[in-house]
Amino acid sequence: MNGQWYDADAGPLVRPYAMTGGRTKPGPHGVRFDLIALVVIDVEGAAGADAAAESLLGPEHLALLGLCRAETQSVAELAADADLPVGVVRVLLGDLLEGGHVKVSRPVPPARLPDERILREVIEGLRAL
Repeated sequence: MNGQWYDADAGPLVRPYAMTGGRTKPGPHGVRFDLIALVVIDVEGAAGADAAAESLLGPEHLALLGLCRAETQSVAELAADADLPVGVVRVLLGDLLEGGHVKVSRPVPPARLPDERILREVIEGLRAL
């Protein structure tokens, strides 16, 4: 027996609860991250944060920050690009939000979106022009 209990293609094995310290909910405030919520680097918060504070972040936190530096991304995109479960990404984003590293813009609630009937009338009106 070679002592390895997984194959080389599996890569490093880190359980999701290890990445989040056993937490399943983001932050003490119970922040909820919708899959389509947009995450962007908080320029003001990042300017105030020192390198020592960022050095305390885990590799997964830093990976998410790197993805956000490239462009604004949704929670779902971050999970896919970082190859992490969405639940883990939500917890890690909660940490980053509380540390002032990122800002999150919430999606527009469906109740605030225009009625489909109104949109169809606008489209028909534009076609009539």
